[in-house]
Amino acid sequence: MTPLVLLPGMMCDARLYGPQIAELSGKVPLHLAPVTGHASIGELAEEILQNAPSRFALAGLSMGGIVAMEVVRQAPERVARLALLDTNPRAELDEVKQGREPQIDKVRAGSLKDVMRDELKPNYLANGPRRQDVLDLCMNMALDLGAGVFERQSRALQTRPDQQKTLAAVACPTLILMGAEDRLCPLDRHELMHDLISGSTLTVVEGAGHLPTLEQPDAVNEAFKTWLEI
Repeated sequence: MTPLVLLPGMMCDARLYGPQIAELSGKVPLHLAPVTGHASIGELAEEILQNAPSRFALAGLSMGGIVAMEVVRQAPERVARLALLDTNPRAELDEVKQGREPQIDKVRAGSLKDVMRDELKPNYLANGPRRQDVLDLCMNMALDLGAGVFERQSRALQTRPDQQKTLAAVACPTLILMGAEDRLCPLDRHELMHDLISGSTLTVVEGAGHLPTLEQPDAVNEAFKTWLEI
């Protein structure tokens, strides 16, 4: 069975994929690769490739999806299957780049919790019974990772490349998945990726926003099993 490498989103760790890890353990070899150690998408992808199996399935959510696209750009022959969740193939817009600067300043000043609570996480999720539990988990992951990771990841996102040419060359089985209520990475981004990757599958998960792995884990688990053919 081809190993599966999971890449978490910004200020998230393995807990982002907790329900998927629980469901897939014993069915497929699992690897969780952090995206925390560098301030560029290229360097993050290089580190993943240095430590990943020789050939693997690759899934990334949000920033993890952005890094996954760079992994495919650097070493397409090593990626047997690709899943891009709630992500964006385009370079960052200037206004978004500029908007990160005051956030970085606040985090440097010791206000990581405030930035996560007030500016980021409320925009992520759909309304529903899991919402507060998921918000609490996101806060715990962010505080455990800390201010240095926030700044490095912010810088990496600011300077990320456009990956549309990369996606147009993808030839492996590919899942494009998003939460129907994702305001951060809306439907048009996912339709673009679906159009670029020949033969890809587009799945929109109802009742979820930016983090469907936690908001609607059963739907994501089923989509993953279909994608992995297990």
